Amino acid sequence: MSAKTELRNTRQRQVIVEELEKLSSHPTATELYQIVRQRLPHISLGTVYRNLEILSESGKINTLQLAGSEKRFDGRTDIHYHMRCVRCGRVEDLPIEPIQAIDAALKNVPEFEVLSYRIEFVGICAYCKQREQRET
Repeated sequence: MSAKTELRNTRQRQVIVEELEKLSSHPTATELYQIVRQRLPHISLGTVYRNLEILSESGKINTLQLAGSEKRFDGRTDIHYHMRCVRCGRVEDLPIEPIQAIDAALKNVPEFEVLSYRIEFVGICAYCKQREQRET
């Protein structure tokens, strides 16, 4: 399915997108399934997986395949950066503006047409830092 294909908006897809857009935690399919089940108790995990793939292929959501981790999903489709905690695996949006110099430099790459990019920063999240301080 290409991004230009018109996507039929089912109730299940609508709820998946709505719940995903509420989150900044970039859940896995299983985590999102648990959340969506609160609104659609009879939805199956397979239906959530299938709809996440369809929504990702159509450009309605983003799939994050970060180093060494399970696929995660993002309701934001604009260019933004992510921080991944090396301790707990949590992935959050990084609250900084996209670096314009990157976009400008990419326009000058003659060998490729760059369609998109993702930048992942790796560090320790606030929760893990607090837990670490309590343990010391």
